[in-house]
Parts: sequence; structure tokens; C-alpha cells
Amino acid sequence: MTSIGARALRTRWFVRSPIPLFRAGLGFLFGGRLLLLQHTGRKSGEPRYVALETVERPDRNRVIIASGFGRSSQWFRNLQADPRCRVWIGFDRDRPATARVLTPQESVAVLDRYRREHPKAYAELAGVIEESTGLPIDQIPYLELTLDR
Repeated sequence: MTSIGARALRTRWFVRSPIPLFRAGLGFLFGGRLLLLQHTGRKSGEPRYVALETVERPDRNRVIIASGFGRSSQWFRNLQADPRCRVWIGFDRDRPATARVLTPQESVAVLDRYRREHPKAYAELAGVIEESTGLPIDQIPYLELTLDR
């Protein structure tokens, strides 16, 4: 039987529900745990939006995110085609940013810190991602978003 978390990740209206809140300037309600990412469609050239959970925020101008559905996620593929994006997080709105896929070594270090700092969240998240995608959590890609100053 599929868990509630795995079903929620596959439910389009649910995963898109934070987007209007961010666009209305209410992203601070998520306390920096979620962000809104605007990326450019690689075929259409149109702006696209996705709400994502942050994994780590090393400093005010850098955010680490994970592509929970792996390299096949549309937003991930779009950022590979054009790493320029815009980010809404906390009280920051519509900040230009650049995405970079972390190296395997950097990804391991991020995941190890997350596991140590948030053991309960890690256990739940790992289970949901593995159930939803069939990928172990240590095999999904992690990205760093560097917000322009």
C-alpha cells in the first residue's frame, strides 16, 4: 500500500498548492523550508514554477535542493538547459539565481549533514522518496541555487 506522503508527491494540485501563496508574497509563511523556483521551459521558453523543499541553506545567498524524482523531473531538465532561474524564499521575492548540480562528493556531504541534523525528517523523507521514485535518497541529484546579490 502506498503511503500518504508518496501519494501526495504524485498529486499535482497538492504539490502546486503553495505556488499562489508565494506569488502573493506570503512565502515567509513556510519559514524558509519551502521555496518557489521559476525556471524556463527548455522547449517552450515560457516561465514555469515549482514549489520545492529546501535541504540546506548554507548562507543567505545559497540554497540546496533535491530533485526527488531524479534527473527526469521537468524542472531539473529545464535548469540543465538554462541554469538561470528566480527564487522566492522566506521574505526574499523574485531573486535572480543560478543553479548548479552538486558533485557526488558534495551531495554525500549535504545528505550526511541532513541525516545528522534532522534524523526523523531524514527517515521519513528517505522512505517517501524511495517509495515514490524507486531511487535511493543518495542517488537523487542535489542542486545549489546561488542567489544574485
